[in-house]
Amino acid sequence: MINYNPKEWFTFLFRFHKSDTLRELFPLLIGVGVYAAFVTWLLLDYVHLPDSSVIHKTNVVHTTLGFVLSLLLAFRINSAYDRWWEGRKLWGSLVNNSRNLAIKIKHLGNQDDVQFYNRYIPLYAEVLKDHLRQDLKGNYDSFLDDSKHLPNQIASLMIGRSYELNKGGQLNTEQLMSINAELMSFTDICGACERIKNTPIPYNYGVFIKKFIFFFVMSLPLTWAFELHYYIIPIIAFVLYVLASIELIAEEIENPFGFDENDLPLDTLASNIKKHVNEILG
Repeated sequence: MINYNPKEWFTFLFRFHKSDTLRELFPLLIGVGVYAAFVTWLLLDYVHLPDSSVIHKTNVVHTTLGFVLSLLLAFRINSAYDRWWEGRKLWGSLVNNSRNLAIKIKHLGNQDDVQFYNRYIPLYAEVLKDHLRQDLKGNYDSFLDDSKHLPNQIASLMIGRSYELNKGGQLNTEQLMSINAELMSFTDICGACERIKNTPIPYNYGVFIKKFIFFFVMSLPLTWAFELHYYIIPIIAFVLYVLASIELIAEEIENPFGFDENDLPLDTLASNIKKHVNEILG
């Protein structure tokens, strides 16, 4: 995740980060500029369409479609950001619940039990991060089965240890109920993150927006060429940059658990959980 000072907005105008959409769109912008130049030459210098031509009067079509396209793109970026923000809230809950569980365990168990939770509370966050990224390291604990759902295995270990402490009399029923909410929340958070990751924006919706942007931009020179002449080349490239950038940004943030520049800082969050739990229980 990129850290920056939002108050220094003027410097962003002259800074090109590797995640900037201009880098990815630059070849397409050049191609669209060449296309706009060709259409302008064809209509103005080769065909010489008269001012009474029907094609001059199609601006109203682009005005109407532009309004529809703006609504679709607004919904697209908002839905993608909602997914990103929900993922951040889920990991924020994981941080808080890990701390709360560590604080409660510190006052409930003996030293061996404390070290058990000191090991597996941070490990759950580490494994969940790798699980969501499909980047399992395979070197967590020898008795964990990498072919099965690793977060569930670790959650089961912690819940099973809590039940054993209750049966052995080290935790009474009231104390067990006190830590049960945090223990159960781990699996709830995992399931919610998996829902975000495994449920992308519907295919037809995503494809339709891309096609809409393409045909909208490619048809603009047919009407704007008569008014803007060859000035249309940079203008049409800028219009494509704005519209396509919104779609690219939405694509990047709709799955917030990956390795993209603007994805959630899961490595930092998992490290903070380990650090804070070790401070409490270590």
